[in-house]
Amino acid sequence: MSYFQNKKEKMSIWWFETREQRARILRFVKGHAHYAGVAVAGFIFFCAYLWFGVYQPSVFFPVKKIVTIPDGVTLTEAAHILKGEQAIRNITAFKIYVHLTDEDRNIMAGDYYFDEPLTIDEVAGRVTNGLFGLEPLKVVIPEGATTYQMAEILDNEFERFDPEMFMLLATEKEGYLFPDTYQFLPNVSTAEILQTMERTFYERLRTIEEKIAMFGRPVHEIVTIASLLEKEAWDHDEREVIAGVLWKRIEINMPLQVDAVFGFIEKTETFSPLFSDLEVESDYNTYKNKGLPPGPIGSPSLSALDAAVSPVPTDALFYLHGRDGSLHTALTHDEHLVNRRRYLD
Repeated sequence: MSYFQNKKEKMSIWWFETREQRARILRFVKGHAHYAGVAVAGFIFFCAYLWFGVYQPSVFFPVKKIVTIPDGVTLTEAAHILKGEQAIRNITAFKIYVHLTDEDRNIMAGDYYFDEPLTIDEVAGRVTNGLFGLEPLKVVIPEGATTYQMAEILDNEFERFDPEMFMLLATEKEGYLFPDTYQFLPNVSTAEILQTMERTFYERLRTIEEKIAMFGRPVHEIVTIASLLEKEAWDHDEREVIAGVLWKRIEINMPLQVDAVFGFIEKTETFSPLFSDLEVESDYNTYKNKGLPPGPIGSPSLSALDAAVSPVPTDALFYLHGRDGSLHTALTHDEHLVNRRRYLD
C-alpha cells in the first residue's frame, strides 16, 4: 500500500469517528435543550427579580416623607424600619449592600427625608453616611391669612405638622402670626412653626414701634384695625384713608360696618354678605356691634400695620371701591348713596 493510500484510509477513519462524535454531541444537546432553556429562562427571571424586585425603588417609596432611624438600633433593626416604610424592598439585600461598603457599624440615627425614589444601594449610602436630606422647604403664608388657612397650608407641606394642635395654640394668636415666606426643615415641629411666626410678628412690629407709641392706641386695637385694612384695600395710600374713616367711626361710637368680617365669621376666603348675613349673631359682626371686633380677622402685613397708625385725618364716614378701581369717600350717608349709584350701580 502506497503512502497516499494509507493517508486516505486514515482520513476516512478520522472523518467517520469525528462524525460519530458530532452526532453524539448533537443528540446530547437535543436531549438536554429543554433543560438548558429552563436554566437560561431561570437566570433571566432571577436577574429581572434582582433588578426590579430588589434593586429598584418600590412604587410606594416614601417620597416627601420622613423616615426615622432611632439611636442605638442595629443594622437588622434599621433594615426592618426601612422595609416597613417601603424605602427598601428586601432586608437581606440591604444588609449585603451595607456589608459590601464595609459600613455596617456606621448606621447613622436620625430623620431621613427622601425627595425622590432611591435604589437600595442609594438608600444604604444615605443611612451609612448620615445624608439626612433635610434641606429647608419654602412655604408662603399670604398676607391676611387666618389661622385656619395657615393650618391648611402648613399641613400640606410638613409631614409632622399637627393642624389640630396648631389651631388649639394659634386661635388666641389670631393676627399675631406674621404672614411671610418661611423656610423650615421637613421635620419641623408644630410648636417650632408657631414660635417662629409669632417671633417674626413682633420683630416686624418693632420696626414701627415709634409710630405705635406716638399713636397712643393699644397694640391689640392697632392689630385688629390692621387686619381689617388688609382685607379692605391693597394699596397702602388707600389703607391710610380707610384707617382714617374707621378710627373716626370708633371715635363717634358708630358701627364700623366692614364687610370683610363676614369671611372670617363664615370661614371662607372671600365672602360678599347679603342683607340677611348682616344680622348674624357674632361678636365679629361690625354691623350689629359698635366699636372694634374682639380681635383681628387675619394676619396683617407690615403695610397694613403701618397704615393703622398712619390714618389720613378725615371727616368722611363712608367709603367704597368703584368700578373705576378708585376709592371714594363720603361725609354723609346720602353722599355715600350717590357714590354707589355713580360708581357701582
